[in-house]
Amino acid sequence: MNGVVIPQTPIAVDFWSLRRAGTARLFFLSHMHSDHTVGLSSTWARPLYCSPITAHLLHRRLQVSKQWIRALEIGESHVLPLDESGQETMTVTLIDANHCPGSVMFLFEGYFGTILYTGDFRYTPSMLKEPSLILGKQIHTLYLDNTNCNPALVLPSRQEATRQIVQLIRQFPQHNVKIGLYSLGKESLLEQLALEFRTWVVLSPQRLELVQLLGLADVFTVEEKVGRIHAVDHMEICHSAMLQWNQTHPTIAILPTSRRVRSPHPGVHIIPYSDHSSYSELRAFVAALKPCRVVPIVRQQPCGEFFQDSSSPRLPILMIPHSVQQYMCSSTRKSNVLWQLERRLKRPRIQGVMFESPEEKADQAKVDRDTKKHRSENLSPWPADLEKLCPHPLPARKQLFPDFCRKECDDKVLFCDSKKMATVLTAPLKFSMQLQPLETREEIGVGSHLIPRRGNGSPARGNQSDSLLSHISKNTHLATESRGLALKYLLTPVNFFQAGFSSRNFDQQVKKYQESTV
Repeated sequence: MNGVVIPQTPIAVDFWSLRRAGTARLFFLSHMHSDHTVGLSSTWARPLYCSPITAHLLHRRLQVSKQWIRALEIGESHVLPLDESGQETMTVTLIDANHCPGSVMFLFEGYFGTILYTGDFRYTPSMLKEPSLILGKQIHTLYLDNTNCNPALVLPSRQEATRQIVQLIRQFPQHNVKIGLYSLGKESLLEQLALEFRTWVVLSPQRLELVQLLGLADVFTVEEKVGRIHAVDHMEICHSAMLQWNQTHPTIAILPTSRRVRSPHPGVHIIPYSDHSSYSELRAFVAALKPCRVVPIVRQQPCGEFFQDSSSPRLPILMIPHSVQQYMCSSTRKSNVLWQLERRLKRPRIQGVMFESPEEKADQAKVDRDTKKHRSENLSPWPADLEKLCPHPLPARKQLFPDFCRKECDDKVLFCDSKKMATVLTAPLKFSMQLQPLETREEIGVGSHLIPRRGNGSPARGNQSDSLLSHISKNTHLATESRGLALKYLLTPVNFFQAGFSSRNFDQQVKKYQESTV
């Protein structure tokens, strides 16, 4: 892609990537060759400035909407705003680039100084007679077409190359002539050949429309067998095509180009006819303008060292006006949002069955485990919570009944004694059980030991949903036997209940314990 965003300005020439354009707001198209329109399509939706012929081709070939195309007359100066209010402006002048139909050079003048962007051009001395260039203006930055900027590459003028083509065709008076061209350019060469040999030139319908737009002589047709000279795409000229053409009628082919190409067939002739300036022409052009800086358009071929003796060292101090800065920055934010929205709308929607990836499933399982752990921590008291409940805890003691549960659970048990509260904490077990209500405990013979009776002999009743701690905390004095019985009930290992927990089994264990203590 041969295009550029001019630094510290809102100007972009032949550059159509909005994501990479940064703060560019004014877009210019020098001509319609494909290497200068990369990224430009029918979806373009910003003002675009070009010549009238390029504007016509842009709409016809790339289907760019006319509402975004701004055609500027060649040779005239046009004032364009550089901010939203029109406070800061610049002047742009279009100069014929002598390259292909509609090709122009852009001369920009504004707070940034004077910038000349040549695009692709073929230099002629008449260019220096342009009013915008003969006024003695200092060119601060010259963006130069350096396609043929090679001292070892010597090219003839286009007039001389045309004479070579004419002489070649005269050597084959009975042959048809195939001239390989790009989709745009060298139409004037075809006109000269038609007039020289007094024959029709056969074109494609698309190129015929173009030559009619240019106002060339009426020497073109689309009928295959009418004319001797045929304009074809340069890719069509190959070995197999030459064999096929010569089977029907003797044929020669001509490739008018300055590129180094290899002839695929003895009947294919390479003529150095170029629409780009030669090295000597570039030297003459730069020497006449004396720019402060030369910037090559074709970045793969640097050429600055060839023009150091022709450059002027004076460079202006660039100060970007505040209104232009605001215009560039604010528009950038808006364009980025619109671009992201457009990408999101164009993103294809996934249809069908959605499967969870193994990574996402593993992450969800981890979250579930953490949630369960958090809930268990909140439901069961641990030593940290026990310290809050018991400000004066007793030293940890070994479990009661060591002979019974030494193998099953040999961890320490924390508990505390208090006149108002008694808290019992067992080691963490995989089995959790809930104590039964007080009435049930009284029925199984342990309620009389845990719950004191009032003077009338009735048991003190409270809310049956209260925990065991709330009942014990009412000035209860636990006897040693009762405390041991309760602790045995609470600290019985889990495997002890594997046979099935019931009040009958528990009564038998209590009876066995009482008999052993007698």
